[in-house]
Amino acid sequence: MLFQIISLLLDVATALLGGACLLRAWMQAQRVPFGNPLGRFVLALSDWLVLPLRRLLRPKGRWDWACLVAAWIIEMGQYAILWTLAGAKAGPAALPLLALFGVVRLAISTTMGLVLIYAILSWVRADSPLGDVVDRLCAPMLRPLRRLLPLVGGVDLSPLALLVGLQIASMVLTAVQHQVLMGW
Repeated sequence: MLFQIISLLLDVATALLGGACLLRAWMQAQRVPFGNPLGRFVLALSDWLVLPLRRLLRPKGRWDWACLVAAWIIEMGQYAILWTLAGAKAGPAALPLLALFGVVRLAISTTMGLVLIYAILSWVRADSPLGDVVDRLCAPMLRPLRRLLPLVGGVDLSPLALLVGLQIASMVLTAVQHQVLMGW
């Protein structure tokens, strides 16, 4: 039971810190300013790790590699702690690969959270700085789906389609991770 509690707490901390790093990278890639409440929150959570890494890893084009590596390091830390507590039999060489799967899973979860917030804000028509930021972050992912899916009774089903696609991607990722680790 203690392992499950520690695992839950690590999952929450990793999701918060690693998700902030991934969101920071996505906000920079989409050129969303950080002067809004979400941007300030993301910077406050991620500066401690991203800024030192940025001395080693410069941004390339629109992608800030320091943010992506920071999320990977956070995932590595989580898996290393869990690995140690569980007394895992396989060697620690699998940790970097596990962390990579963790980052992809975290990206999927963060995207799902953004899309859910987007859908809720679109229902209530909240004119807020947060609504504009979430709209700018979700628009590139929803745009291709909007071209394929017509409005149904004036309702945009693209967020629902994206959520279903992300859930399927999460299931496929879990299966691939299982297969890769079984062969490890």
